[in-house]
Amino acid sequence: MTVAIPADLIEFANEQFARRNRLSREFIPLQSAALAAVCREMSIRFQAGGRLLACGFDAYVSDAQHVSVEFVHPVIVGKRALPALDLSLAPAAMLSALAGPGDIAMVFGPPGSDPRCEQLANLLRSRGTLLLQWPGSLGESPLSAATDDPFIHQELTEIMYHTLWETVHVFFEQQGRGEDVGAAAFLYPFLGDGESSPEATMADVARSICQKARDDEALRSAFVRDQATALAAAAGAIHERITAGGAILAFGNGGSATDANDFVLDCVAPPPGIKPIPAISLALEPANLTAIANDVGVELIFLRQLIANGRAGDVLLAISTSGKSKNLANTLQEARRRGLLTVALVGYDGGDIARQALADHTLIVHCDYIPRIQEVQASVYHVLCRLLSALDR
Repeated sequence: MTVAIPADLIEFANEQFARRNRLSREFIPLQSAALAAVCREMSIRFQAGGRLLACGFDAYVSDAQHVSVEFVHPVIVGKRALPALDLSLAPAAMLSALAGPGDIAMVFGPPGSDPRCEQLANLLRSRGTLLLQWPGSLGESPLSAATDDPFIHQELTEIMYHTLWETVHVFFEQQGRGEDVGAAAFLYPFLGDGESSPEATMADVARSICQKARDDEALRSAFVRDQATALAAAAGAIHERITAGGAILAFGNGGSATDANDFVLDCVAPPPGIKPIPAISLALEPANLTAIANDVGVELIFLRQLIANGRAGDVLLAISTSGKSKNLANTLQEARRRGLLTVALVGYDGGDIARQALADHTLIVHCDYIPRIQEVQASVYHVLCRLLSALDR
């Protein structure tokens, strides 16, 4: 059955993306110099053996997960794995046991003041740990939230910690410690002549951070221009299933797994004014993931869970940057056989998921660089949450 798409729903989507771009243009340039400075300090601490310790509360647990996987398993070929841990399971106890004066800590929380975050911040400052508190501080520089909208706050935070992950390798090279920028060179043309002074490198990194935000703004504009109707249609189809008693099952690999977790947390514990939606993440439970991968293979880690937890009438949301992962394709195919509505949020050209029409609704962020894809995908699924809430009214 075709779901009618209210015109005001499409206009609402346009307004949501325009607001994100406006806040990004205003906020990120103000933080770029402080981000460059803490990134340089991070590189010094990593070189000396320090670790990155991340933790978050509520929906911001997914940011700590995302930071850990990005630093340990970098998507730029040839970049070294950097020591990073997600300590959100028991943040106070684990930071008390592990944080030292040569380490780096990232604490993620909501836009307003949160006593849990402040307690951790006080502990970390007393240890001499470099503190990045979102919001709160970037090292010695204060960091306020750009907005009280928790979704946009989280999206801008993701842009900032992605730029730290990308640019820390620039400072390794600038320090002359033998780190080859390699596949990342196109992002940092100012390193090509090898003559940059520390001050010039800092200024260039700050400009590079601003450019990354502008790239996101262009991608958001392109997405909403070309796919606002498709996004509204997907929201309408999902809302129909939820209203009839269905649930959403979300999943993805790596950074996309953390996005699936984030989306599910946003559904079950949404911001004020949004009705909770039943949702499950197939990427959340390490015991299930590792047991299935070990016993029957990584290509079945999501399919096996779908068989156990999926029901006809549910919605399956696949999140991928490439659209090529076999474990996602297998699960989408099985979901369709079982009567689930299938939705895919993908990057690049949509990959096999788009070419083989494996989803009933496919939303594509047309970009070939993973951090930018993920940042805009976060905007897409957060706007999707807003659209689902608007359909309830």
